[in-house]
Amino acid sequence: MADLHDLTALEQAQGIRSGELSPVELTEHYLARIERLDDTLGAFLTRTPDLARKQATDAESEATAARREGRELPPLHGVPVPVKDLNQVAGVRCTMGSRALADHVPTVDDHVVGKLRTGGTILLGKTNTPEFGLPCYTENELAPPARTPWDLARSAGGSSGGAAAAVAAGLAPVAQATDGGGSIRIPASVCGLFGIKPSRGRISGGPLLHDISGLATSGPLARTVADAATLLDVLAGAMPGDPFAAPALPPGETFAEHARRDPGRLRIACLTEAPVPGTEVHADCRTATTDTAALLTGLGHEVEELSLPADDGILLAFTRVWSVLAASRPVPPEGEELLMPLTRYLRDRGAEVSGTDFARSMYAFRMLSQSLADGLMPPGGYDVILSPTLAAPPAEVGALRNDADPQAEFAAIGAFSPFTALYNATGQPAVNVPVQWNAEGLPIGVMLAGRYGDEATLIALSAQLEQARPWAGRTPSMW
Repeated sequence: MADLHDLTALEQAQGIRSGELSPVELTEHYLARIERLDDTLGAFLTRTPDLARKQATDAESEATAARREGRELPPLHGVPVPVKDLNQVAGVRCTMGSRALADHVPTVDDHVVGKLRTGGTILLGKTNTPEFGLPCYTENELAPPARTPWDLARSAGGSSGGAAAAVAAGLAPVAQATDGGGSIRIPASVCGLFGIKPSRGRISGGPLLHDISGLATSGPLARTVADAATLLDVLAGAMPGDPFAAPALPPGETFAEHARRDPGRLRIACLTEAPVPGTEVHADCRTATTDTAALLTGLGHEVEELSLPADDGILLAFTRVWSVLAASRPVPPEGEELLMPLTRYLRDRGAEVSGTDFARSMYAFRMLSQSLADGLMPPGGYDVILSPTLAAPPAEVGALRNDADPQAEFAAIGAFSPFTALYNATGQPAVNVPVQWNAEGLPIGVMLAGRYGDEATLIALSAQLEQARPWAGRTPSMW
């Protein structure tokens, strides 16, 4: 007999539309699992059971009325979707993983939260994040570290580690997350999930904390491609004031539909060497990539090996921009001394970046984007780039953190995740596909990146891989 959390988000939504499943029953199921498992898992920074119950009751009333009146409901109506604690929900504590903001309660919703409200979803709480989402692990001084349910001694990654831990352990069916340097794909890789970093401008970052660099975006984490694509449909859409806007799908199309479409025969580049000088790629990550390349070839695609020149200039540009973003996070003057060592290091470094150097770094991103668009992925070039998501298997909790030497910590973070930030710099869409596990039973993700604005191809190709080698039925022992 399946439990409610065995159902996909789309199966839950269908049950709610038909009246076979109650949003109240579903919400209570997840709240009970959070109460029982989260002290070990570290998925949530703030739980919102009272709000969740109120939203579930409202969603049930609306579903009943829609059935009576023959109206359609949004695709995830009544389904729980937690929000990462970097994003603001009016009336709910938003710490951004920092003691300096431990009591901060915003008065307005971020646009993504507004879209989730309009979509009739249920807020179980705010998921765990490292301070300001800066490192690729989820450890802060407000909550226990987020752990991958596949091995509780290991980190759930970051910075969306709490969101990934929640979905991978069955504490939520899907989750909203963010990605500024790999923060959706990294935790998706170490938690065995499908995660989408959308194209720059696909999802609004407003209204208050727009990322003018274009590095960061919200996106979905899910167990299945179809669930993630549907959540992308809910979150997507430019809003007034946005600095970027991705090309829209043709009228009437949805990303969810592309999870049911044949991608056709694609030309795929296979990248196994990291584009960061001096970075070693673990054998498990190489094997996962080459095995996936063989699987893609067997599915009829043309796969060719590719190498990109290691470029210190792009690494320097990313470090400068990342440091400026860290320095720009709103911290009250009395809160500076409460910040973690890595945060203070990056803020100090960001304060030293001149306006000219920042502009040069942004220009380097744009030139990289242009070179990939013109030289590697023009019409008639590669459709998709395949690579490892990470350079190593899931790291142990605390292994990447180095409070005594934050400069060394930042270098270790870059060595662990040398592939992901490339597509934050270019603005291209990229996904983690959980199609591989190593001999220890740990998920080893592979990444697919596509042309700017072309999430649809990545979704269709990922769904084809999912059909060829299903993964959603593979669950950790605490499931």
